[in-house]
Amino acid sequence: MPDTSYLYTTIDGAAVVRTPAEIDITTADQLRAALLEASAGKHPVIVVDMTGTVFCDSSGLHALARARNRASAENRDLRLVVPAGGTVDRILTLTGLSTMLPCFPSLAE
Repeated sequence: MPDTSYLYTTIDGAAVVRTPAEIDITTADQLRAALLEASAGKHPVIVVDMTGTVFCDSSGLHALARARNRASAENRDLRLVVPAGGTVDRILTLTGLSTMLPCFPSLAE
């Protein structure tokens, strides 16, 4: 069974939520909770590290879109770390979310 935990840490003043290999209807509520926890810290930047994620369905995309709207309303940035050319990158591009959410190929960037 794949790891479905969402790890929340702080790196250089940014809240970082690391997502599991799969985000679907059974784990999207955990993603929402992790993003709410990260936003409670009042960090100006929230990063969703999806480098280990190979699947994200519409419930995960919805959680990301809602987190983006919440961050925007609070004058914060929500950024994604998504390796270029992977499945999640393709899903974000096809749905248009990549135009709403800044995507970076690595956490260092």
